[in-house]
Amino acid sequence: MRQFPTCRQSPAGPAVPRMNIVFVAPFPAETTLRFVRATKALGHGRLLGVVHTPPAGEDSGLFDDVARVDDPMDVGQLAAAVKSLAARHGRPDRILGILEPLQVELAKLREHFGVEGTDVRTAELFRDKALMKDALRAAGLPCARHRLLHSFQDAGAFIDEVGFPIVLKPPAGMACQATWRIHSADTLRRALDALEPRPGAPVLAEEFLVGTEHSLETTTIRGEVKMTTSTDYHPNPLEVVENDWIQWVVVAPRELDGPGVAEASDLARRAVAALGLGSGTTHMEWFRRADGTLAIGEIAARPPGANIVRLTGLAHDTSMYRVWARAVVDEAFDGPFERRYAAGSAFLRGLGRGRVLGTENIAEIQKSLGDLVVEAKLPTVGASKSASYEGDGYILVRHQETDVVREAMRRIVSLARVRYAAH
Repeated sequence: MRQFPTCRQSPAGPAVPRMNIVFVAPFPAETTLRFVRATKALGHGRLLGVVHTPPAGEDSGLFDDVARVDDPMDVGQLAAAVKSLAARHGRPDRILGILEPLQVELAKLREHFGVEGTDVRTAELFRDKALMKDALRAAGLPCARHRLLHSFQDAGAFIDEVGFPIVLKPPAGMACQATWRIHSADTLRRALDALEPRPGAPVLAEEFLVGTEHSLETTTIRGEVKMTTSTDYHPNPLEVVENDWIQWVVVAPRELDGPGVAEASDLARRAVAALGLGSGTTHMEWFRRADGTLAIGEIAARPPGANIVRLTGLAHDTSMYRVWARAVVDEAFDGPFERRYAAGSAFLRGLGRGRVLGTENIAEIQKSLGDLVVEAKLPTVGASKSASYEGDGYILVRHQETDVVREAMRRIVSLARVRYAAH
């Protein structure tokens, strides 16, 4: 770690480096702002934002200064924004962001400005699912068989190898976006007509993994995994995407001794080593097949979505947003943290399309669950229906017993209804 030019003396302890921290946060989504607030709360100096739309309201003063960009995916615009901030405040010491589509661009900015953090090669390995799986398989880690398809002929050869069903997706896809489950030659033809694989623009084909799906998160400091946590998905996200009425559930059990969890933790540690992460957070999706064997779906070098950061914090009675900030800013970890609770998130969705008209049975849910509910975001009347498996709202619960949380999740999804303008 290089030495910073100035320090401030904390009355409660030793000198703390005064830093210029650039946070690329294009849009003021609440999910992003929670990480920005945690970084600000470290109190390490200037927090500088690169934004398309700056935060408003109570968060309007969150950044000490901002530079705006029209296209947050344009690395040239991002570099110009960081350069303008550096001209006003001095060289950046950290360049951060949580959005997966930006991870390679953030690494390129670090390289350009000589800033420590995840490098371009590592970011590309995590971002490009084909490169990732090549690296994982080379390290002896189990993952879905895969192939980049540049033509219809490539698809036929892959089907001959693995058979149906398969999954098609962009090599840099995320969160089941533009993901197709292919059961037959007819659905394969329709999907390839839509995706148009060709040289220079391939489509990633993967063996369809069958089994229960889970996530495994790590907090890593200088290549050493300091903390692992796990959640269960009910049902698998792809099934939720394919059925817009399913209200998805994610549970963080209090116990980390469920089937396959210890083995999945070992796989995540080995994956972190194989892909070369230094300090940060990873989010790995893994499958447990009917025969008990495990396979890695994919792993990302970013915090998880789907309220998993919040659930993990509730389970450990701590702020995982701060844990992330400490890892990427200070290369430090303040744990271990005792896992005192189970927590769950039920995502609110429903049949129909168009705009949200309202919800049903929410008062009954609140009355029956009482203090188990720790946070809720109800669908916004008038908002367009979300295409995401996270739906239009959620309800979070917490309790010391995992079975109580699971029963609360079952009650929520059996009662909650979201009404839309068209059915």
